[in-house]
Parts: sequence; structure tokens; C-alpha cells
Amino acid sequence: MRAARAFAAWVAAGLVAGALVVPAGSARADDPGSVHEQDLQVLVGPEVDGTTVSLDTSVFAPADDAGRHAAIVLAHGFGGSKDDLTDQARELAGDGYVVLTYTARGFGDSGGLIHLDSPDYEVADASRMIDLLAQRDDVEMDAPGDPVVGIAGASYGGALALLTAGLDDRVDAIVPAITWNDLGQALFPDGVFKQWWASLFTQGALAAAARDGGSSKQERSPDGLEDLLCGRFAPDVCRLFQRATRTGRADAAARRYLRASSPASVVDDITAPTLLVQGEQDSLFGLDQADRTARALADAGVPVAVRWIDGGHDGGAGLTGQSAGTGAEDWFDHYLRGGPDPGTAFRLALPAPALGATDPDEVQAPDYFERDLTGLRLGGRDQPVLAPAGGEPAAITSIPGTGPLLGQAVTASGQGLALAALPGQSATFDSEPVRSPMTVAGAPTVQLSITSSTTDAVLFASAWIVDADGRASLPRQLVAPMRLSGIVPGAAQRVEVTLPASAYRLEPGQRMRVVVSATDLGFAVPDDARVYRVGLADSTLTLPTVRTVPVGGGPSVPVPLLVALGLAVLLALVAGLVGRRRARSGTVPVGNAAVLEVDGLVKEYRNGFRAVDGVSWRAERGQVLGLLGPNGAGKTTTMRMLVGLIRSDSGEVRVLGQRVTPGAPVLREVGCLIEGPGHLPHLTGRANLAAYWAATGRPVAEAGLEEALQIADLGAAADRPVRSYSHGMRQRLGIAQAMLGLPELLLLDEPTNGLDPTQIRGLRSVLQRYADAGRTVVVSSHLLGEVEQTCTHVVVMHRGRVVLTGAVDELVAGDGEARRHLEEIFMGLVGDDPTAQVTR
Repeated sequence: MRAARAFAAWVAAGLVAGALVVPAGSARADDPGSVHEQDLQVLVGPEVDGTTVSLDTSVFAPADDAGRHAAIVLAHGFGGSKDDLTDQARELAGDGYVVLTYTARGFGDSGGLIHLDSPDYEVADASRMIDLLAQRDDVEMDAPGDPVVGIAGASYGGALALLTAGLDDRVDAIVPAITWNDLGQALFPDGVFKQWWASLFTQGALAAAARDGGSSKQERSPDGLEDLLCGRFAPDVCRLFQRATRTGRADAAARRYLRASSPASVVDDITAPTLLVQGEQDSLFGLDQADRTARALADAGVPVAVRWIDGGHDGGAGLTGQSAGTGAEDWFDHYLRGGPDPGTAFRLALPAPALGATDPDEVQAPDYFERDLTGLRLGGRDQPVLAPAGGEPAAITSIPGTGPLLGQAVTASGQGLALAALPGQSATFDSEPVRSPMTVAGAPTVQLSITSSTTDAVLFASAWIVDADGRASLPRQLVAPMRLSGIVPGAAQRVEVTLPASAYRLEPGQRMRVVVSATDLGFAVPDDARVYRVGLADSTLTLPTVRTVPVGGGPSVPVPLLVALGLAVLLALVAGLVGRRRARSGTVPVGNAAVLEVDGLVKEYRNGFRAVDGVSWRAERGQVLGLLGPNGAGKTTTMRMLVGLIRSDSGEVRVLGQRVTPGAPVLREVGCLIEGPGHLPHLTGRANLAAYWAATGRPVAEAGLEEALQIADLGAAADRPVRSYSHGMRQRLGIAQAMLGLPELLLLDEPTNGLDPTQIRGLRSVLQRYADAGRTVVVSSHLLGEVEQTCTHVVVMHRGRVVLTGAVDELVAGDGEARRHLEEIFMGLVGDDPTAQVTR
């Protein structure tokens, strides 16, 4: 076996570029014939006091015995370990790469102390790993001792990728994600300390040390108390954070240390093609950090591409799965194996909360470095801004690490602006309304006039979006700090303020609001009370804008209606065009076929998880069938497969005897509400229904618009804009939309969400009347009691499988065995293979 031969060769070699490889376990193949795995302990450079250090390492290699392969080093984030990267490593090895993962010094089962990606320690360790790859007989080589190798990493690992590429010219390509350009600037933006983030940054390592009764790797004080104070941080790093916490500033020694641990210090030496992935939801390492790196690399002629993803340190994607959805493997395939050129188009994620979207809209622009500058005129008088003694109470724009949670909560409550712009502590300036849609991508700028009662000032600026009804939202919960020094008290100072970089759409009628506050919860502020006066030195707010197209081409908003209504409308449109003459051509037979037949559906994801596992059931005319199961049972995945929104791995779905595929003509006989409604917020409820029906291409007379509005029970609200609707009203409008045209089959995913008890009772009777007319209704729900009161029949799912079917009245009849079994499922008392079933 190749793995065994390579393993023996490493042990025989003994010393490889100063790194001794020690076996930690035998080679294994979790997927025989595909990937071999080896666990190693690698001795690397010692600590400053001479203590030896070994790193917990794994190598994943294709199991074939032929030829050599390009290699990839995967680096984990701060506080993580190699285990975070195992799935990704196996996948890449299965695609023909040799992949090396290891736990950085100071973390997990590796020895040593944390030096914050120091060139003398962590970066030197990464070079040792490249030395190891150079010794393997299954790794492609550029030259003796120089393997074909790329490095990918997120956050702490992303900076390591950049630093290693700058200091080791053997690196051929890199994909750093959500990381820093200058660590000092990231932690002390404009000289203001991100105190909350710094505390989170150190908390994990300190807590681990406390659990171990000290550093667990190296004693530095007789009583061990210093170890508890510093955990596994190196002494100089520990002192750096302690001083910064006391003073709120970075002294000269801290600035030098952080600069040495920053890609900015070596960016001029990087020649490896670089794909930079940065998170839009990131108040720790903002988009500006990747921007600095990208511009420096481009100026040096290095191939560079930029992706802005919907995630980051405040939540969402991007922390551990740094290759997913970013084009990382395409990047490596091209630069390490000569595959197709991935190009350098700028991709970014644009949230569309006004349209009710659940996922970001991924778009792209031809060039990252080309932006248009659009000016909006601001208005507002000079305003006094009070900074309270001790900095309390503090404005809240975000709580580091919980950005999306806070954003969703304050947006839903309407309290976002009230928390961020405390009375007396803030100044606000509003722009004129936007007349045409625009996509903002980058950092807006504004000229302010600031007067201080002291010789310095610390302020926080943010850019809000205000809709036509006056509701304000803060894109990605981001704020920009600024520190001014050398001020003459009482004298106005003109300042150009760079607002947080982000990506979002502005729609006609919306306006921008610039908020300037004296406090922010995430930052250290002066302890003394002072007062500022803030005004506009120039009334122009400058926005960087881009012209984008959806990934895959086409205009960014080809037809606003289709964007708003989403894939369900597209399916209806295709069905309408193909099956418009259904009645005359007889392409949709009815006969005696079941209205809905589900046969052996399977949906398995790339990580091996089966969300739906061999699901089969039928729904007949006149039934209100409940698809019941606890959260995670696979109900929504099944519903999406029923209408072709996602493809099954096996099995099929038939409606009225016709197989369902994306755009199949029979889908015109299906109305659905899956994962929430989507409506155009500026149109009325009535106009939304009319627009939806128009997209199907079918005659207006077939819509049953007034009947649908009666079902929705919106009253006079039907003629008000949807943006004024409550969540329950939007849900009812979505149900009415699904019923347009009185389809033979109605699919409703959790339809009672957002409805009050009276509305739920009304919906029950509507669904029953709909089925009594000879049609079929399928309702998914995780509420057992709701299904009992609403449905005539039930299909129960548990962990992706059907475990019980039958008429609802059978559940409450007899000895109650079926009901007890059902309750056990919802209480989590049933294992992976429940077999009880009620015969229909």
C-alpha cells in the first residue's frame, strides 16, 4: 500500500527539514479504495525556552497507487483543531489531492503556546508541513523539495495561508477566508479598541487552560497562577492583551507585534494566485481587510479574485467550511492541476429582506476594482452629542458573535434604531429618497464637521436604510469607529468618515440615514464625560455602486415580479406556457389515478446525511392529508421534491398519473406554499395575486381572484401595500396565492405559522371545503394536535422515513396504541428504525 510505504519512508528519514515525524497511529481507510488517512505527531521548532513542541497532524491521500497528486494544506480557525477540517479533507482527497491538516501550536492536542500566527512559530510550522509533503512519493513536485501545494484556511488559518505564501515561495495558490490584512488595524480600527471582540478572542484559550489547571503544556510560574491568567498564550501575547484591556489602546510594542503577525507585512512578497473570501456579516475582520490585501496583490500583478459571502464571525457560513460555495476547489484545480480558468469576476451576496427572501441573492460584477460613485444629498442641522461618564449606557449596534440574531430580533421588533441612536448621544442625517434601484458594494464616505469639548474625540458612524414608512435597518449590524486627536476644544474640525463596507440594495423610495454616536457596546470608550457637536461639512453621501448580474449571467433584476415570487412562479410560468392548451390536448389525464403518488423518494447530501430515506405514500381525492413529524424529520425536503424544486436521488413523484419534473405541464394543477410566501412589498395584496397569476400565462377568468381574497380574509387590507402587512397577513395572502386557479392539488408547508387561533380555525374549514369539492390538500406540520383537528389522513415522518400512515380517526380510536406511538416519536423516544404502522 502506498500509504504504508510512505509512512515507513518518513520514519526511516527521521529528520525532515528539522521536523521529526512520529507515528500516532496506523494508516486507515474510512472509504476503502478511495481515501487513506494517517495520523502523525510532528516535532517542530521549540518554544523560546527550549520546550519541544509536537503538532497533531493528519494526511489524507487518494488510495490509488498510480502517479503523483497536487497537495493542499488546510488550516483551522482560532480555537479550533484539525478535526474541524476532516470532512473537507476527505472530500478533497477523494477528488485526487493529497491533503494535510494539523492542529496549530497552542490548541487541542498539539503542544506549544499561541503566538498569533507569528512568522517565527506558526508560519515556520506551516513551512515544516510543506517540507513533509515534499518527502512523499505521491505528491507532485515543481522541483526537488518543492511540492505543488496550495493552502486554504479561515480566520486564523486564512492569515496563516497569506503569511506562509509571503514567506515561503513554494506555495502555488491560496484561498484565505474571513481573515485580516493588518491585525492591529482590525483590533484597533482608527485607534479604537474592539474590547468585546478581544475578550472573546482570548476567552476560549483561557477557559481551556483553566480546565487543565494551567497551560497544560508548559509551566511558567511556581504556583501556576500566571498560567491561569495567560492560558496557552505566549507571555508576550498575554501581556499585549492585558495592557490593551487596561488602557484601551495599542502601545508601540503591541503595534509592532501585531504588524509582524499580519499579511500586510509580507503582501509584497506573495506571488501565489489568491482567492480572497470575506464575510459580509463580520464585525471582527470586515470587508475592508480583504480589500487592502486584494489591492496590494493586484498592484503587484498577482492573480487575485474576491468573493463576499453571506457569513463571517458574527454568524452564518464561512467559519469552517471555507471552500463551500466560494469556488475554492475550482481555484486549486486551475492553479495546481491546470484545470479550467475560474476567472476573477467579483461575486457577492445581496440580502433582500424586503422581498421576503430566505437566502441571499448571489450576483457578480466583471471586475472587483471598478466601482461607480453615486452621490446622495444629506440633510440635517448641527447636533450636540453627549458622551456619558464611563460610557454607559452604551449604544447597541451589534453584540460580537451574535450579529444575525440581534439584527433579526431588533428588525422584527422595530427597535434597532432606538438601541443604536440613544437620545442625546447621537446625531442623525437623512438623505433624499433614491429614485432608481442601486447596488451598494463597498464603504460609503461622508464629510462631517466635529467639535469637541476636549482635545480628542471617539465617535461611531453607521449607515442605515430607511424605507418609505420610516422603518430603519442597519445592513449587517456594522459600525465604523473613529478617533480624532489634537483637537482644539471648541473649534470645528472637518473629517472624512469612511462608513462600514457592506453590500446591499437600495430600492426606489428608500433613503440612507447616517448615524453618529458617542458610544458602542463592542468598543472601549473614554471614561470621562464630554460633549461633541456633529454636523455636515459637505451634504454629499458618496456610495460605491456596481452593476451586477446573477451568477450564471443575465440582468440582475430581469423581471422584478419573477425575482420577488421566486422559483415557484418560474415553474408556474413554464407549466403555463407548455400546458396552456391542456384541456383541448388532453396532456394531463385525470382518470382514476391517485392525485399524488410518492414512490421511494431519497435525498442524500454530499456529507452522507439522508434527509429523506425511501419515502412512499399516496394522497387521494377529497383528503386533507397531514405530513406530520418533528422538526428535522424531512418534511420540507419532501415537499420541495414534490414540485421539482430540488431533485431526488432516486424515486419519483406522480400527480394525476404524470411524473413530476421541473416545469412539467402537470404542475399547473398544483398550488403550493413552501417555506414562506414571497410578495412584492410595494404592491397591494390584490395586485400581488394578479401579478402572480399573470406570470402563469393563463386566462384571468380562471384565476378565481375574488375567491382567493375571500379565503385570505384580509378585508380592506387587500388594497394596502404588502409592506404594511403583519407576518400572519402575509401568510394568509400566500395561502390565497397557492389557491389561485383552484388547483387539483394544494401543498401547504406549515400554513398555520403566524396565524392566530381564530384564523387557524377559519383555515381548517377552508381546507376541508376545498377537499370536499373533490380536490386534495397536503399540509405539513410539526404540531400533532393541529393535524388531528385539521386533517382526514396522516403520514408521519421521523428521521427521513415514513413510520406511520392512516386515517386520523384511527389514531384516536381503539386502544390508542397508534396515538401512543406517535407521542413517543415527538418525545424523541423512538430510535432510528421505528416500524409501527397503521394500515390505511
